[in-house]
Amino acid sequence: MKANAHEKAIDETVVNDIVQTIDRLLELINPHVTPLTAHERMALPKMGEKTLAFVSKSLEFAQNNPSLVPNYLDMQEFAVDFQDASGLVLAVNKAKQLLDNLADTQMTAGSEAFQCGLMFYHSSKAGAYNNIPGAKAVYEELRKRYPGRRRHKAAGEDGTAADTESEAQL
Repeated sequence: MKANAHEKAIDETVVNDIVQTIDRLLELINPHVTPLTAHERMALPKMGEKTLAFVSKSLEFAQNNPSLVPNYLDMQEFAVDFQDASGLVLAVNKAKQLLDNLADTQMTAGSEAFQCGLMFYHSSKAGAYNNIPGAKAVYEELRKRYPGRRRHKAAGEDGTAADTESEAQL
């Protein structure tokens, strides 16, 4: 196992504060949310960094040249949509940064905890094999939950397939 990258425990009050802050942010945005299905997300034309300047200039020209605006284009809605789309860019970027930081920290801590669990599992397996008192019961209980157990076919000596179990080793 490589050096422990996640060494400092996150205090429970910090986690609670994060969750409460996120709950507050959800309360703030929920009245304005427009939920989309996966299909709707895929079907929508997207305004990104490259199209932001195009849409901004289009709005500016439309506001300054009302004779060119088609009667079916609601300029007030256009302005509101652009304001919110461009105004939320920073918030979305910050939220993605937060999500990435939380996910990376959780993944690192989880990976390291899983590796420790595997080390203990293999130690209890060795203890059971060597008849260390109590090791067999621990090993048997952990073996039921072992995530690396897979059934696969292995060729027998006569060329026929035989069921075997394998356990991933670190």
